[in-house]
Amino acid sequence: MAIPVIDFSKLKGEERAKTLAQIAVACEEWGFFQLVNHGITEEVLERVKKVCSEHYKVVREEGFKNSEAVKSLNDLVEKKSGEKLENLDWEDVFLLSDDNEWPSTTPGFKETMFEYRSELKKLAYEVMEVMDENLGLPKGYINKAFNGGDDNNAFFGTKVSHYPPCPHPELINGLRAHTDAGGVILLFQDDKVGGLQVLKDGQWIDVQPLHNAIVINTGDQIEVLSNGKYKSVWHRINAMADGNRRSVASFYNPSLKATIAPAVFQNTNQDDDDQVDEEANYPKFVFGDYMSVYADQKFLPKEPRFQAVKAM
Repeated sequence: MAIPVIDFSKLKGEERAKTLAQIAVACEEWGFFQLVNHGITEEVLERVKKVCSEHYKVVREEGFKNSEAVKSLNDLVEKKSGEKLENLDWEDVFLLSDDNEWPSTTPGFKETMFEYRSELKKLAYEVMEVMDENLGLPKGYINKAFNGGDDNNAFFGTKVSHYPPCPHPELINGLRAHTDAGGVILLFQDDKVGGLQVLKDGQWIDVQPLHNAIVINTGDQIEVLSNGKYKSVWHRINAMADGNRRSVASFYNPSLKATIAPAVFQNTNQDDDDQVDEEANYPKFVFGDYMSVYADQKFLPKEPRFQAVKAM
């Protein structure tokens, strides 16, 4: 069993209807899928790999060796207790967004990541418009909801992570199991070192490395907007004994001030002007309130998060 791989370029050809259906199935049954021929050039993607790997090697690797995760794992091994570190991740990570300072010491890093994020943001718009169409929503509905009705309010952040070789991968997680709080996640994962898994029908399934693919997954807010038709999915990263896994995950999330609620679904059997409300399975809330709950409950079951924000 493997997560779906979809040729995104076929949306523009004779196989559009078939490709739309493939994406719909991937969103409904998996919550994860890989896009190939997505429009971001090989040249840009190769530069992203290069500058991110160089930045880790030159700037961040020594710091990771002195991190809490490394120290705690070493202490645990000395104690020989056989326990597992459940509250730490074997991950080096930093965030790129429009309003924080980016690393400047690695040649080409800023320029490359700016270009990549610009191209990826366009892809996020295209993916959201496909979801709009498959859900029977007006074009641009999801994006408008994320922006709180106005342009340029949505949050677009990029988390650059590395998962170095771990001497005792059985004692610590690369990244603990969780669902993502936000909207649409676009992951450029390592195409050689694995470790990413998704939970499907009670089984952990590997997301196999695929050369220069972009992995898409749906966050909690897509689950709410779709009224549960699209689920946010539990996923994790296993610590690995070999290889330094690179992960560049970008998040197109609602503005903290955006109000999120199940969408009004169009009934395709009626005139375009007639709409019907399905029974809402999720509360209406402000995304910033949800994030305040998520900050403390990221690695816990998601249903209580919806209940907590409903009570606010």
